[in-house]
Amino acid sequence: MTSNIIVRNFFIATFSILLFSACTKISTTDIGLGLLPPLDYFNTKDTSLDVITTTVDYPDSLRIYGTDHHVVGTISDDALFGSTEASMFFQLVPSSFPFSIPGNRDSLEVDSAVLILSYKGFYGDSTKPVVLNLKRIDNSTPLISDGTQYANNYPELYNIQASSILANPFSLDFTHARDSVNNRYEAAASQIRIPLLSSYARMFIRNYDSTNAYRSDTTLSASFPGFALSTNPTSNKNVLVQISLNDTNTKLALYYKSTSTTSSSYKRDTAVAYFKFSIYNNGHANFIKRNTSGSEIAKHLKNKISDSLVYVQSSPGTMVKIKVPGLKAFKNKIIHRAELIAEQVTSDPGANILERYLLPPSYLFLGSFDSTTQRIRNVPNDFTGTNDAEGMSRFGGQLQYKTLDGVANVATYNFSISRYVQGVISRSDSIFDFRILAPVNDSIQYVYPRPQNNLPATKNYLSSSNGNQPAMGRVRLGGGTHSKRRMRLHIYYSDL
Repeated sequence: MTSNIIVRNFFIATFSILLFSACTKISTTDIGLGLLPPLDYFNTKDTSLDVITTTVDYPDSLRIYGTDHHVVGTISDDALFGSTEASMFFQLVPSSFPFSIPGNRDSLEVDSAVLILSYKGFYGDSTKPVVLNLKRIDNSTPLISDGTQYANNYPELYNIQASSILANPFSLDFTHARDSVNNRYEAAASQIRIPLLSSYARMFIRNYDSTNAYRSDTTLSASFPGFALSTNPTSNKNVLVQISLNDTNTKLALYYKSTSTTSSSYKRDTAVAYFKFSIYNNGHANFIKRNTSGSEIAKHLKNKISDSLVYVQSSPGTMVKIKVPGLKAFKNKIIHRAELIAEQVTSDPGANILERYLLPPSYLFLGSFDSTTQRIRNVPNDFTGTNDAEGMSRFGGQLQYKTLDGVANVATYNFSISRYVQGVISRSDSIFDFRILAPVNDSIQYVYPRPQNNLPATKNYLSSSNGNQPAMGRVRLGGGTHSKRRMRLHIYYSDL
C-alpha cells in the first residue's frame, strides 16, 4: 500500500512539474497565457520566420504645420546618421488691422521689444547652452505665405533668406529654460525671451505706427517679411530646440510709454502691445536638412541585399524595407499571435557619449508596400486607423525599453500582424513587403478590414499627435541577419 502511494505521488509530482514548465515556456513570452486558447497550453507552438531587411530613404517631403512643434539647431557629430541643420521662418502680427499703438502718439516713448518663444524641449545634448541667432527675412527673397505648407527638407526650392540682425546673440541655458516669469504683464513659464535691438524696437513702436505698414497684413509683410531663427553651432553643435508657435507663450511684446487719453489725469505709464501667430493667417516654414555623408548609415543605404543593421530616422529621414519570404510556404495553422519584433543595436556609451542624448523615436509605424499603387498602405486587417486609439495600441509600434542579454535600456518595437498572417496562410491573401518608418506628418493608403475590404481605399493621416515631432528620434535596429538583435516574425500557433 505504501509503495502504491509513493508511486502515485511521484506521478502527480512529475505531472505538476511538466505542467508548470509547459505553462512557463509560453507565459514568459510577451504574449502571456491570457492570449492563448483555453486548455491548449501543450498544443501551442511557436516559431520565428527570417526576414530580409534593407535601409532606404524615406521619400517624404515633410510638411510641418502651425500646430506642430518647430525645431531649430544643429547636430554635427552623429556618427551613425550624419548631420542635421534646422532653421525657422515665421510671422507674428497684431490681432487686427489696421493697427496702431494705443495711447497718445505725440507722447509715445519707446521702451523695448522682446521676441518671446514658447519652449517645448530639446533633442540632443543639453549640457551646454546654445546660442540663438535672430534675423529678419530678406525683403528681396520670396515672402513666406500663409496657407503654403513648405516641404521642409527642400529649402533651396524656396530661396527664403535671412538678412539683417534683429538681436544680439542669445544664449539659451537649458537648465533654466523652463523657469517661471512673473512680472506685471504676465505669469508664465518655459519662455525664451530675446530682446530686439533698440533700432528695431523703435521701428515697430514708432516708425511703423506713423506709416502705412500697419494698414493690413499685406503691407506689414511687405515692410517686415518676418523672423528668421537659427543657432550658432560653435556654441552647441549637437542639439535641436523645440518651439511652439501656436500657443500664448509665443509673441512679439512691444513695451512703450504713453500718456493716457482716456483719463482726466493724463497718467503716464508703461504698456505693452502683442503680435501673435495665427495658423490661419501667418506664414511659417521650418527647414530641416539631413546629410548622411561620412556616417555609418551612408554605407548601409547602398546595400541592396539583406543587412545586419538597419536605420530609422524620424521624418525627414530613412525607413526599413522588409520581406518575409518564409510566409509563402507556411502551412495553414491557427494563429494565436504573429508579431514582428525589432530591437535596437546599442553603441558603447563610453565610446559614443552622444548616444545617451540622441534617443530613439517614440513611435514607429509598420506599413505594407502596395506595388500596384507604389504607396505605403496599412497592414491588412491589423492596423485599423489612427482614429482607433485602442486599435493603434494593440497593433504596436510604441517605444519600449527592455533589458536584453544583460544590456539595459534597449529600445524595442513590436507589431501585431496576426490577422494578416492568418489571411495569408488560410485564404491565400496577398503577401506584401513591409516598411518601418518614424512618421511625423504623412498619410497612408487605408484599406478597410474584412469584410469591408472591397470598399474604396481612403487616406489615413499619421500626424505628430499620434506619431513623432519633427526630427525627434533615430534608432539603429538589428536587421534580418544580425547575430543578437535579429529582426524576425515570431508566430504562436496551433496545428489544425
